[in-house]
Amino acid sequence: MRRTVNPASLLALAAAVGCATPEAPRSAATASSPRIAEAALEADNPLRPLPVPPLGVAAELADLPFRVTPEKVRLGRWLFFDARLSDDGKVSCATCHDPAHGFSETEPVSTGVHGKTGKRKAPPILNAAFAIYPVWFWDGRASSLSEQAKGPMANPLEMGMSHERIVAALKAIPGYRRYFAEAYGDDRVDLDRAAEAIASYEATRFSGNSAYDRFDAGDEQALTPPQRAGRDLFFGKAACKACHLGANLTDSRFHNLGVGWKEPSPGADPRTGFSDPGRAAVSGRSEDTGAFKTPTLRDCSRRAPYMHDGSVASLREVVDLYDRGGTRNPWLSSEMRPLGLTPAEREALLAFLLALDGEGFLDVAPRLFPR
Repeated sequence: MRRTVNPASLLALAAAVGCATPEAPRSAATASSPRIAEAALEADNPLRPLPVPPLGVAAELADLPFRVTPEKVRLGRWLFFDARLSDDGKVSCATCHDPAHGFSETEPVSTGVHGKTGKRKAPPILNAAFAIYPVWFWDGRASSLSEQAKGPMANPLEMGMSHERIVAALKAIPGYRRYFAEAYGDDRVDLDRAAEAIASYEATRFSGNSAYDRFDAGDEQALTPPQRAGRDLFFGKAACKACHLGANLTDSRFHNLGVGWKEPSPGADPRTGFSDPGRAAVSGRSEDTGAFKTPTLRDCSRRAPYMHDGSVASLREVVDLYDRGGTRNPWLSSEMRPLGLTPAEREALLAFLLALDGEGFLDVAPRLFPR
């Protein structure tokens, strides 16, 4: 008869023998008790069946251009949360993409290694694998989810590594080899495999079955009267659907709302009005100045402040920004115009935004990591 093992007991035993979090040193007992440590490791981050997309998310993992498997997802989950893959050993993907905040963050801009800060806030990754157009990051500089996973690794303000150092760091952790082999058929460790594993984990971060989804599926009681009024505004007078469309409520395109604009000095190049040129830095087109990718509105209540630079403190202020037609500048999007919403309409629209909170993505960091 096979003996069943209590995962909680394995975790406690692993702590005793030294199979601990990335910040903890490896003890001599770990080496002498590899099977116990390995069993505890796998109990903490077990293979799980691939999730079924929740109500409102029509896309399927099988439709992605890369193959998602439980083994890749498990490996990617470790890599996503592993701070050892940063220059100071303190920053992981999850540092800025916090599950509790819709895989975004509550800071205006991200803080990376050695306390360095950039100009942008981490965008959410909910349903990110199923973009209408294959572009990622606020400026669209990545053309695949795997490429997006590689970007922060080599950014000196984020994880502060090089891709070569990332691979070297992974090779220096012998415990990862088994899980690369399980995911890919052999234990070769390279950047493309690591990035695809992270992308596989990210692809399973679904958000759906919100009150909005249930209402659209026929449950007329799922939305309150103010939320129903807000829904009508969203798809009608307020014209939010012009950019926030599809299952993930984003067109995956780039728009200038005037966020970040400061009137330049007389005679100065008007482009200096934006300290961050946005999409223009990638496309090279002047008309893309100050334009940034439309974020998903899924679970937007969880991740204030808002916009690419975190400069809009609340959803109420977001609604006000759109109501006044953005901030005028030479490249303001043609979709931006004053809406003339009444106070009651603004409240209804805000109520509807709160109905976009879903489920299916929440997670916590693994307690144990390969060593």
